[in-house]
Amino acid sequence: MSHHILVADDDPHIREIICFALEKAGMKTVAVSDGAAALQAIERRAPDLVVLDIGMPEMDGLEVCRRLRHTSDVPVLFLSARDEEIDRVLELEMGGDDYVTKPFSPRELVARVNVILRRARPAPEQADDRQFSHGRLALVPASHTASFDGKPLVLTSIEFSILKGFLARPAHVLGRETVMANAYAANIHVAGRTVDSHIRNIRAKLAAAGCTDAIETVHGVGFRLGKCGT
Repeated sequence: MSHHILVADDDPHIREIICFALEKAGMKTVAVSDGAAALQAIERRAPDLVVLDIGMPEMDGLEVCRRLRHTSDVPVLFLSARDEEIDRVLELEMGGDDYVTKPFSPRELVARVNVILRRARPAPEQADDRQFSHGRLALVPASHTASFDGKPLVLTSIEFSILKGFLARPAHVLGRETVMANAYAANIHVAGRTVDSHIRNIRAKLAAAGCTDAIETVHGVGFRLGKCGT
């Protein structure tokens, strides 16, 4: 079954480019030009992923994502015309799974969409039957669920894959490249600040569940799994 993708951008040329690239890759698309229309389209039919422009008038992409996260965990790929790191950090903290900065390569955008979709809904033949636990932290890839001390954790697909990478090697220090390799395809470049944003978001979500030592920083080397309440 083809994935259903909602594309929200106020630039008709960009909408056309994105939809053409996604449909060429075998996906079905619906395109809207503003934030309100995006929320209405999602309410009518839940998509498998939303490509969401940050800079739309009236209701920008950040506000759309903020409202969306009250009712849905649908994956979100942000589009941004701004290249400042603070914007990228903010976009990820809003609950987005990933971002692409304009101007972008349609091929890269499709690759990132595919990565997010695979992480969010792995194919049955690729299902991971293993279960991971460390301290009071538990993760079940087959059902894509995670919890701390029995409390469910709401993670994006990228955050889930990063945390899985740590749980698979709990005694190892993982460099930034290894952390991202656990979540992204090999042909996708990921900036170091993006790694830090994902780690910070995971720490914040675990801290809210009562785990204050989820991921430790090893300065100059990378990150390692903390005690997680042991």
